Amino acid sequence: MTERRPPGRWRLLAWCSYDWANSAFPTVVTTYVIAAYFAKAVAGDEVSGASAWAYAISVSGLAVALASPVLGAIADAAGRRKPWVAVFTAVCVVATAALWPVVPGGGWVLYALVLVAIANFAFEMAIVFYNAMLPAIAPPGMIGRLSGWGWGLGYVGGLACLGLSLALVQPDPAPLGLDRETFEPVRATAVLVALWFAAFSLPFFLLVPDAAGRPLRPIAAIRRGMASLRATIGHLPRYRNVALFLLAHMVYADGLNTLFAVGGIYVAVTFGMDFDEVLLFGIAMSVTAGVGAFAFGWIDDRIGPKRTILIALAALSLIGIGLVLTESKAWLWALALPLGIFFGPAQSASRSLMAHLVPPQLSAEFFGLYALSGKATAFVGPAVFGAVTAATGSQRWGMATIIVFLAVGAALLLWVREERAEPAGGGRVGLGRRADRVT
Repeated sequence: MTERRPPGRWRLLAWCSYDWANSAFPTVVTTYVIAAYFAKAVAGDEVSGASAWAYAISVSGLAVALASPVLGAIADAAGRRKPWVAVFTAVCVVATAALWPVVPGGGWVLYALVLVAIANFAFEMAIVFYNAMLPAIAPPGMIGRLSGWGWGLGYVGGLACLGLSLALVQPDPAPLGLDRETFEPVRATAVLVALWFAAFSLPFFLLVPDAAGRPLRPIAAIRRGMASLRATIGHLPRYRNVALFLLAHMVYADGLNTLFAVGGIYVAVTFGMDFDEVLLFGIAMSVTAGVGAFAFGWIDDRIGPKRTILIALAALSLIGIGLVLTESKAWLWALALPLGIFFGPAQSASRSLMAHLVPPQLSAEFFGLYALSGKATAFVGPAVFGAVTAATGSQRWGMATIIVFLAVGAALLLWVREERAEPAGGGRVGLGRRADRVT
């Protein structure tokens, strides 16, 4: 493959626009509006509804963990990643829009859970192949900035779509002639997310270049991809530096995911916030996280993604200690907003570091393993939080376990070297050497 000139500014912006587009799904569907609607209205019983929803998300996450390395290896064998992004994006869009007819009543519970599981699986799988394009898309020395820009734009996009969703849900009478009695304003947010995802992902599909595909038939691509995956697993001792990062990422990602999952419950119960306050708190946290992801993109490229992650994890741990100890709502806000600043960089720099470490020709396969490291033990952090909270009778002790995950992950990350791995049989190269550019 011949070397190509780096993509122009519009192509880089188009790559970031996919983060803006896809963020509407987790923000509106799996976290706030549709998730709450299912638990409170569709399932009938909030406790069993929340449990069923969490179970559906967990099952889809497990499916992602199992499928992503395999499909990533097949995509690497075929050479192209964007068709995979397109297929999984389309599945997510269709499954999300199909939530529109879900009305209160037990008859729609299974239908809704199946659709959400399918949509979440497709969303996560699309991210695997989207992330795998980062090493080839980013111009020299810009991986950190591009990852940070995309992540920050994702926070902004999620908030923008959430704002439109609230404009549908809150007014009385409802806009557009929607019937509040059958929850049409709430159900319409699923259609809004589907349209948002489809429309704002178009710049990515139209402007972002893809690697030149090999003339392989599907069966040949599957065979070559599976052979490559088996070889990678067989040569994991050779990739021990990447494996160590995946282990570190798995540990501190458990802490980050737990913080995101139980943070709203913690502030609502421990500090007595009502729903409106919790929603405002979440919006404020998302804003600061987006600002942090944008700002630390430059820092990432300047000092390296490993140091950026370590700074973020150290700050999260120190601020987290303050959040566990404080009993003042004013201090909660004063500490939580800076916490958000470091939440975004910890995630965006992780994607950046993975892009630095992986062999370029195996990027989708390794980003599949990266997705596996983020999903395989995702249940551990919340389980530990719940067990400690139940044993001590205090959510503060439960929150303290998150700091342990962050600290252990940071300790493991200290041993990771910032150098690119080569496929089995090749020598190491430094980070200064660029992979073949996309066409």
